This record gives sequence, C-alpha cells and structure tokens, in this order.
Amino acid sequence: MGIMKTLYILRHAQKDESNPDQYDYDVELTLKGKEDSKKIGKKLKEKNICPDLIVSSPAIRARTTAEIVANEIEYPRSVMYNETIYQAFLNEIIESITYTYDTVDTLMVVGHNPSLTALAISFTGYKEELKMANAIRIDFDCSSWTSIDKSNAQFIELIEI
Repeated sequence: MGIMKTLYILRHAQKDESNPDQYDYDVELTLKGKEDSKKIGKKLKEKNICPDLIVSSPAIRARTTAEIVANEIEYPRSVMYNETIYQAFLNEIIESITYTYDTVDTLMVVGHNPSLTALAISFTGYKEELKMANAIRIDFDCSSWTSIDKSNAQFIELIEI
C-alpha cells in the first residue's frame, strides 16, 4: 500500500451522571471512567500506537480521557482542543479532519457520540455503537486528509478495553 492516513476515533470514557442539573460540557469522568481511560491507553501502548496528533473535544470528560490516554502512550506533544468536535454534526467533524496538516499521518480524535459512531458508519459501514473508552482505527488510501472518502477508507479494527 502506498502513502496512507490513519484515523483513530476514541470515545470518551464513562461520565458522571449523578448531577442531572450540571452543564453538559462540565460533566466529569467517573472513577471507572478514569480507570477505563488508563486501560484503553495501555491497550494502545501495547499496539505501539502513538498518533502524530491528538485532537479532542474540550468538554471535560473528553479532555480528561485524552490527557490520560496521551500520558499512557507517552504522547510527546500537547493535546489539541477543537470546539467543533463537541456536539458536532458529522459533516463538521469530517471537515475539521480534512483541515489536518498532511505532515500528520496518524490522527486521533477524542469526542462523543452520536457523531463518532456516525463517522465510523459513514466511512466504513461499521454497524455498532462505539462504546465509551473504545477506539476504532480507519485507514485511508490517500496522501492528503482533504482526500479522505468512503471509497478509500478501510475499517481496520475496534480496540476495546
């Protein structure tokens, strides 16, 4: 295979739903959520996965998941935050991915359902709901993020905790 782009889609870990009045953006991870973030981080590390770029929703639960995972995989840079990923429509997420510099070959997006599941479905026909703290790998047979399309996308694996 020639040059390709690899996308990891990671859904945030378990969130604390004990306070229904809390502003959604500020909802934190549960203790289990933090442990699960560590677990998925360790799984990724075992597979020698360390993306060139991690972009996360800035919502607290996604941010915390991303930071824990980045720490586990010894990601050498800072996690980038993109407001678009929070409560994004599918086309907005795809658009923000296509803006990624082509020097980035492996991108990890940390965010929320339903848009992350929709992303996997739209590119690969993946049929399940992406569960919390699980990741999907999609490879694109192209050299630029602007060219990613379902015609050059391939579902590679689901990485579960």
